[in-house]
Amino acid sequence: MQVFYAPDITGDTHTLDDKESKHLIRVLRMKKGTPVSLIDGKGNLYDGEIADPDPKKCIIQIKSVLKGFEKRNYRLHIAISPLKNPERFEWFVEKSVEIGIDEITPLICRNTEKKGLKTERIRNIIISAMKQSLKSYETRLNQMRSFSEFISEAHAGKLMIAHCHEGTGRSKIAEVCSKGEDAVIMIGPEGDFSKEEIEDAMSNNFTQIHLGSSRLRTETAGVAACHSIYFINQ
Repeated sequence: MQVFYAPDITGDTHTLDDKESKHLIRVLRMKKGTPVSLIDGKGNLYDGEIADPDPKKCIIQIKSVLKGFEKRNYRLHIAISPLKNPERFEWFVEKSVEIGIDEITPLICRNTEKKGLKTERIRNIIISAMKQSLKSYETRLNQMRSFSEFISEAHAGKLMIAHCHEGTGRSKIAEVCSKGEDAVIMIGPEGDFSKEEIEDAMSNNFTQIHLGSSRLRTETAGVAACHSIYFINQ
């Protein structure tokens, strides 16, 4: 199934933007009458066919719509530190979207070394991963937050902070989070969270968790946390 991103669908026809039109007609060489599927990032999956194969403004005739496609009964929000190597952060974004995540917040911590992101590039990665994995809900990329800002904000669901400090009473995710429960998980930078940050998070109702016995890279920890929540909810 070829899936294309169309965030502003109204009525019985939709004109794809230049990027999607070019990919559909010039790259995939699809013709008039070819069936296609569209996602709008709002939970809708549209089935249609090519009505006008214009490589700049391809028109799709909408045949049917499935609302709430693959809607989950929980929400996952991961706040994670940017990384020195931007490709590793982008890998986390791609894989977490493929697994299923609702919000990503770049988190500036005491040990964060890189404090900037190419947000437009990351958003394109999100859209590409949505199409690849048939996700009809668009993952929200939030503005960057400092650690202190994030823990002081109101968040719905079980609040968790994952870190590698041993002997601090950390629990497994499955011991803390239940099926169907919204989850907010903080993942620290290469140097991990500081002890002061962990204490501050606990003072703001965050529970300490670990992701197993292995010491994971930040981006791997983010994907592992995402998959753990996914597995709990199966």
